[in-house]
Amino acid sequence: MKPIFCVSAVSGLLVLLLAGAGLWWLGSRPPRVDPRDPAQVSAGAAVYARSCAVCHGVNLEGQPNWQSRLPSGRLPAPPHDASGHTWHHPDSVLFEIVKNGFGKIVPSGYESDMPTFAGVLTDQQIADVLAYIKSRWPGEVQARQARANAE
Repeated sequence: MKPIFCVSAVSGLLVLLLAGAGLWWLGSRPPRVDPRDPAQVSAGAAVYARSCAVCHGVNLEGQPNWQSRLPSGRLPAPPHDASGHTWHHPDSVLFEIVKNGFGKIVPSGYESDMPTFAGVLTDQQIADVLAYIKSRWPGEVQARQARANAE
């Protein structure tokens, strides 16, 4: 009888570990970013106005001369409209940049004036902002960025 109890206990523990790992994995994934969801886009517009527009522009236009380095050696805030390069990146990269900065995305030594928003915005708020930004892109640009997400 003892071996059956041990097998049952080990099986139960294994099930609990797998369930916990599954919940951790689901919890570690960024929320969905859907530029066709009016509620998410509206929420994102409000967060963008409060937290992003001061640098990236009310109309996502970015700062003037955004491709030319400042005296500090850093680049001005880029546009997030179709004229910029935001849409070249999948949602996962954009989410990581907003939440944790450029550290894991670009080569070591790259400096940016963009703050990290971990602890400032929730994951859902970051996803909402991305949905708002994407909703402002023309259909062709949205389709190209969707292909980047699929890769």
